Amino acid sequence: MNGITEKMLKIIADYDGLENASYNIREDGECVGRKSTKNVSIEPLFDRSGIEIRVKANTKGETVYIPACLTKSGVNDLVYNDFYIGENSDVTIIAGCAVHTDGDKESLHNGIHRFFLEKNSKVLYVEKHIGEGEGSGERKIDPVTEMTLGEGAALTIDTLQIGGVDYSNRKTKATLADKAKLLIRERILTDRNEEAITDFEVVLEGEDSGVDIVSRSVAKGSSYQAYTSKIVGKTRCTGHSECDAILSDDGRVDATPSLVAESKDASLIHEAAIGKIAGEQIIKLCSLGLTEEEAERKIIDGFLK
Repeated sequence: MNGITEKMLKIIADYDGLENASYNIREDGECVGRKSTKNVSIEPLFDRSGIEIRVKANTKGETVYIPACLTKSGVNDLVYNDFYIGENSDVTIIAGCAVHTDGDKESLHNGIHRFFLEKNSKVLYVEKHIGEGEGSGERKIDPVTEMTLGEGAALTIDTLQIGGVDYSNRKTKATLADKAKLLIRERILTDRNEEAITDFEVVLEGEDSGVDIVSRSVAKGSSYQAYTSKIVGKTRCTGHSECDAILSDDGRVDATPSLVAESKDASLIHEAAIGKIAGEQIIKLCSLGLTEEEAERKIIDGFLK
């Protein structure tokens, strides 16, 4: 891998050599490193660009790394990643994408992720997105995540877009069986003319299944964000969607949460709040010696933590 990739991996995947982990590292549309372990196999797909990750039943405590980096302008990367998580396993998956451009052509990463969790399995999925470089070419990331959770399975998604991405369109769909749980935590920061679109759709098919979606975002400059969520409850289940956004400068945010109850036993809630940073917060921090810019930065960092 080149030096740009190694630098960006430290940001999006806490890269430190990965000697004791399974991994697949992608650079400019090609695999530059892959390793399986006794309990986790990573193999290439033969009908399309991508990999198949299989975690054996009862696997505990292992971490799988699958970051992707674009290091130059003019790259259009489409990859398919299929995850099969065995019964009673408990693993962490570190993903994420970084796009670096120094030229005038756009670069796009489009990752199609499919998760199949077997009975009572657990996954923590961590995903970071960043854009960087001095080029004028747009940095785009369009991930698609599809999840099928078996009985009693639990999936936690921690996703973070931390700046520099000119355009992103994240689509997430999930179907939950009996007693399955899905927890999503999304944090987004946009600036300048950046645009970020989020679309969640969760179908609660199984009894006592549940989903909790919390999105926190900050729109600065002239950036724009759109948040859409749809939770469908088909039986006795619980669903919660929350979108909190802070506006700064000329930033704009649209929030459209929706609920569909197809059973009288479905308990569904949605919340949305959009506003600016409170003036008294700025004043209080300035009284402690911070400049107004430093105070705003502190508030935003705390909000997105």
